[in-house]
Amino acid sequence: MPSAEETSEDRERPVAPTRVDEIAAAGAESIGGPAGRFARFGGGPLTAVRVIALTAIGVFALGMVQKLPCYNWAWFRGSSSQYTHACYSDIPHLFVGRGFADGLLPYFDRIGGDMQYLEYPVLTGLFMQVASWLTLTPDSDPVQQREQMYWLVNAGLLMICAVVTAVCVARTHRRRPWDGLLVALAPALALTATINWDLLAVALTAAAMLMWSRGRAVAFGVLIGLATAAKLYPVLLLGPLLVLCWRAGKWRPFLVAAFSAAAAWLVVNLPVMLYAPQGWKKFYTFSRERSIDFGSFWLVITERTGRPIEVSVVNTASVVLMGLCCLGIAALALAARRRPRFAQLAFLVVAAFVLTNKVYSPQYVLWLIPLAVLARPRWRDFLIWQTCEVLYFLGIWMYLAYTTSGEKHLGLPQDGYQLAIVAHLLGTLYLVALVVRDIVRPDRDGVRKEGADDPSGGVLDGAPDVFVLAPMGTRDFDEEEFWGEPAAWGAASGGRPGD
Repeated sequence: MPSAEETSEDRERPVAPTRVDEIAAAGAESIGGPAGRFARFGGGPLTAVRVIALTAIGVFALGMVQKLPCYNWAWFRGSSSQYTHACYSDIPHLFVGRGFADGLLPYFDRIGGDMQYLEYPVLTGLFMQVASWLTLTPDSDPVQQREQMYWLVNAGLLMICAVVTAVCVARTHRRRPWDGLLVALAPALALTATINWDLLAVALTAAAMLMWSRGRAVAFGVLIGLATAAKLYPVLLLGPLLVLCWRAGKWRPFLVAAFSAAAAWLVVNLPVMLYAPQGWKKFYTFSRERSIDFGSFWLVITERTGRPIEVSVVNTASVVLMGLCCLGIAALALAARRRPRFAQLAFLVVAAFVLTNKVYSPQYVLWLIPLAVLARPRWRDFLIWQTCEVLYFLGIWMYLAYTTSGEKHLGLPQDGYQLAIVAHLLGTLYLVALVVRDIVRPDRDGVRKEGADDPSGGVLDGAPDVFVLAPMGTRDFDEEEFWGEPAAWGAASGGRPGD
């Protein structure tokens, strides 16, 4: 909690997690214990960013080791083994299944089988195509060897994305670089990084958050547009930004960011839209026509009731639920006594999408990891949530092992898989509840306890409000003592703490 005795040097000094987080302090015992009173940070070759980058590489490599049983044989010998070893990946299978092994061009060339065109957004398709060009194996080599090489090339590229994500998180909150270690050490990152290509959109979104924190609206918009061209969810971040800029009266930066995002998205998509319209729209038609699938609460409902839900009904219901969640988040943002931090609302809106969607693939957890760290950088809560996600990761593969192993029934039956889904839902809701509490009670927000306003907010950081609904939240804490000044900051006539 900031105090009047703090010097400007104290306020600029990086926050050591071992001083403010009991779990981080306990975990540091094996490497010398918490940072001491006279410890200084930033000197020497091992800066926080370099340590985080090296840690991300190491953890990613451990995830690759976890996939070794599949790499060596399980991907190529039936389906059950890759599930019992929990090492499934889409990457080697789609190398053949989507025509990359045959030199087909995504979106332009038709694919044999049920899926006529590649069902991924354009930038992800380009990523997959570049990886196939970098797979320097002769066409005469066995297909298994080419699939292995394709997975290795993709893993190398996705490792770069993982490092970019962790480093961007480390640099977004200037005084809290060590928060990036949460991303680098996340168990779900190691387990799910090479299941699919989601890390491309995650890295672009993390870079966009960094750019916004530096006040670079154009760069933020371009990166969000590119991220949306790789995966749909990053466009959701424009919603919270709209509400926060509305409250702070920062319309120009928002409009610049929104137009930049639209332009970047069009630059990537327009050529394919014009010259391969059938292939381009496959992602959108597939998303609309896809039935209830793994990981969603909709699946639990249909399995428990025994009554299937029509695709059109669940599509409408998901949109309505997501819309209600967004309205609730907007109301919270406009009525909270202190304007919420951008990262908090970004996490809430993406979590709402994850919770209400009709499918939850295990790698979708990657979308939330950097946003969760920026929104609630507390080791205990992060690890509780990650434990739930690891349980779900194991649950889905054990359930698939059960359903594909014939009469052996190796793995987890339907009821057990439903419990794994519930664990995922409860873990995410737990983190959502804590972030909402931090918004209502900013004295519980670990970032603001260090005297910051919104370090990921860019032009929003410390800006006075120009539009607020009837303020909500509690005043059962001493705001003057907490902020070190009268509690006028955040109102139309106020300024940031310390101004």
